[in-house]
Amino acid sequence: MHHTPLPALHPQRALLHNEIHARPPEALAAPMAITHVVMWADAAQREASRAHLAALLRDHHLPLPGEHNTHLRVDLGAFRLRWELHTEFVSWTFMAPLAADGFAEREPTGASESVPREWLAQLPGQCLCSLHLWVLPTQGFGNASLVPQVLREDTLVASTVADGHGEVYTDFAIHADGSSRMVLLAGGMTPRRLGRLVQRLLEIETYRMAALLGLPAARDAAAVLASAERELAALAEAIRSADRDAEPALLDRLTRLAGQVESQYAATHSRFSASNAYFELVDRRIRDIAESRLAGMQTIGEFMDRRLTPARNTCEWVARRQDGLSQRVARISSLLRTRVEIEQQQSSQALLGAMNQRQDLQLKLQSTVEGLSVAAITYYFVGLVSYLAKGAQTLGWPWSPESTAAVAIPLVAGSVWWSLRRLHQRMFKNRH
Repeated sequence: MHHTPLPALHPQRALLHNEIHARPPEALAAPMAITHVVMWADAAQREASRAHLAALLRDHHLPLPGEHNTHLRVDLGAFRLRWELHTEFVSWTFMAPLAADGFAEREPTGASESVPREWLAQLPGQCLCSLHLWVLPTQGFGNASLVPQVLREDTLVASTVADGHGEVYTDFAIHADGSSRMVLLAGGMTPRRLGRLVQRLLEIETYRMAALLGLPAARDAAAVLASAERELAALAEAIRSADRDAEPALLDRLTRLAGQVESQYAATHSRFSASNAYFELVDRRIRDIAESRLAGMQTIGEFMDRRLTPARNTCEWVARRQDGLSQRVARISSLLRTRVEIEQQQSSQALLGAMNQRQDLQLKLQSTVEGLSVAAITYYFVGLVSYLAKGAQTLGWPWSPESTAAVAIPLVAGSVWWSLRRLHQRMFKNRH
C-alpha cells in the first residue's frame, strides 16, 4: 500500500499525542481488594521509587521500567501493581483477588497483605495516604454487615454512584493499621466502567490529602502575617509623625519588613497554588462519580463540601492577606521614599543656591583680580617699552624714555583690557 509522505514532524508530536492515553484506568472485576499508597516525595525520592520498583520487578524476573516511564502496570502473580510518578508524589496501587467469603465473619484482607513486607516498608518518601478499597459484587454482600466489620458507623458516609449502578461506603477515618477504608458494591457495572470508577475514588482520597497540605502552611503564614501587620501599623504611625532625621531609619525598617513579607510569599505561594489545583481536582472527581443520596446517609460530595471548605477558605484567605499586605508595604514604602526624595531635592536646591552665591563671590573676586592683572601686565609692558625707548635714543628716537612710557600706558592698558574681554566672550560663548 502506497503511503503519502508526511512533512517534517514536531519532535514532541508522539509524546503529546500519547498524553491523552497516559494513566488509563484498568478493567476490574469484583470481588477484589485494592490498597492505594501515596508517597510524598522530592525529586531524589521520586527517582529512588523507580529503582525501588525495578528491584521488585527484578526479583520476579520481569522487564525493568524505562528511564523516562512515569507509569507502569504489571502482573506479579499474587497481586497486580500500578505505579504512577506525579509532580509531587508517587502512587502505588496494589490489587489482589478477594475470596467470596472475605467479608463473611472476619476482618477482610487488604491487597497489601500479598506484597513483600520489607519491600513495602521501604517505599521512598513519606506516606501521605494509605487506603484499603474492597470492590464487591452487590449480590451476596449486605451493606449492613459491612459497617461493624470494616467501617465506623458514627462517621459513615455513603451514596450510590455511577448513576445508581453501584454503592460506595467510607468513614474517612484512619484505622488501627494506619489506613483508611472504603467499600464499593459494584452492581452490574462492566469491568472498564468499574475501573474508571475505582480510579476516581482513589484520586478523590489522594487529591484530598494533597490539597490539605496547604492548611499547615496557611496557619504558619497567618501567625507571621499578624506580626508583620502589627509592625506595618507601627511603622505607618511612626512615619506620620517622623521628622527628617528619623526617616532613613524608618525606611530601613520598612525595607526589612518588605523583604520578610516577600520571602514568606515566595515560600508559600507555590504551595497555595498547588492546593487550589488539588481542591479543583477533588471537585471534578466527585462530579465524575455521579453520586446520589442513599436514604439517611451523607454523600461524599456533602462531606467534602462541609469538611474541606473551611480549609480551602483558610488557604485562599491567607493568600489574599499576603497579597494585600505586600501591596500595603509597597504603597507605604513608595510614599516614604517620595517624601525622602522631596526633602533631598529641597536640600539639593538649598545647596545649589549656596553654591550660586559662592560662585557670584568668586566672579566678583575674579573681576577684582582681573583689574589688578590689567595693571600688573600694563606695568610689565610699559617697563619693556621704557627699556626699548632708552635703547632707541641712541638710534635717533626723538622722545625720552619717560615720555614714551607715559604715552604707552593707556595704549597698553586698553589693549590688555580688550584682550581679556575677548577671552571672556569666547569662554562664555562655548559654555552656552
